[in-house]
Amino acid sequence: MTARAWAVLALGIDLAATLLFVLVGRGNHNATSSILGLLTTWWPFVVALGFGWLVTRAWKRPFGILWPGVGIWIVTVAGGMLLRTASGQGTAVPFVLIATISVAVLLLGWRAIFTLVAGRSGKRAASREVPRKTERYP
Repeated sequence: MTARAWAVLALGIDLAATLLFVLVGRGNHNATSSILGLLTTWWPFVVALGFGWLVTRAWKRPFGILWPGVGIWIVTVAGGMLLRTASGQGTAVPFVLIATISVAVLLLGWRAIFTLVAGRSGKRAASREVPRKTERYP
C-alpha cells in the first residue's frame, strides 16, 4: 500500500470510530434512528476530526498514538463540543466526560492495537535469516 492509501485507511477508521461513538450514544438515549438525526449528532465530530487531521498533519504519520493520535483526540472532542454548542446541541458535563473517555478509547485504541500488531510483525520479519523487503506503514 502507498503512504496515501494508509492515510486514507486511517482516516476512514477515525470516521468509523466517531460514527460508532454517535451510534452507541444515540442508542443509549433511545434517540430516533433517522439518518437526519444521526447526521445532526455526528457532523460536529466529523468537522472537528478533519480539523484535527489538518492541525496534526496526521497523513504524515497516521498511526502514531502520541502524535497525531492524542492531538486528533483532543481537537475532535473540544472542537466537537464547541460546534455542538454553536449549533444549539447539548454539552452537559456528563456528556463531555463520557465523550472525552469514549473518543479517546476509540481513536487511540485502534492505533495502539495497530502498533502492537505491526510491531509483532516487524519482530517476526527481523528474526528471519534472509531479510525480506516489506513496505512499512508511514
